[in-house]
Amino acid sequence: MSRARPYVPAAILAIGYGLLLYTRTQSAVPLAAPLSGVLSGLSGYDVLHQRLSDEERRVAGMSDYVARAYRRDGAVAFTMLVSYYDRQTRGKTIHSPRNCLPGAGWEVVRAGTHVVRVDGVARTVNRYILRNGRASAIAYYWYQGRGHVIASEYAVKWHLLRDAALFGHSEEALVRIVVPISPVASQSASLDPSDRNLMLGTADAVAQDIAARLMRDVDVALPRSSGRRS
Repeated sequence: MSRARPYVPAAILAIGYGLLLYTRTQSAVPLAAPLSGVLSGLSGYDVLHQRLSDEERRVAGMSDYVARAYRRDGAVAFTMLVSYYDRQTRGKTIHSPRNCLPGAGWEVVRAGTHVVRVDGVARTVNRYILRNGRASAIAYYWYQGRGHVIASEYAVKWHLLRDAALFGHSEEALVRIVVPISPVASQSASLDPSDRNLMLGTADAVAQDIAARLMRDVDVALPRSSGRRS
């Protein structure tokens, strides 16, 4: 097994290339329900709808999207973005937040994964701690579609190639939540570590709750494709 390990990347590349050769013609798959219904009935928040420019949409390549900021007591409690691709082809694929967030001025302080339980099912999402000047935030994001909820960038590419080849479908959504951490924790170098952990935990609790709600709502909006569930 150890002797074969150096050849694993080449084998994966060869398999991926083979799948590309036999990929079916991609069909654009429309949403089952409008994205405007995603997280629309969240009480206790003032909602600000965010619009992407035509150029931003062109560069991102999504077919549809919804982006909102949710405010409570005059401050942004969290923002969310769901971008949907009715098919993914060369030059029109989901852009990873791992690359987009630094371009928007955010520095990734810590990157990892987190488990969110949704109706008793454990779902793994990406979890980043971000900093932009004196502001800091927690970001959760994942890929959802064709019956999958995936965090790994490598796994999502593999599923994309496999499902495109086997089913002729590549529709998928990127879902992202950003929760600001209390400004006090961001700006005070002398803050007690236990207080910092408490504020981080509060932001995590918001992100986990919203992530579970989002997964349910996004699942309702997504088409029921012929791809397998995992």
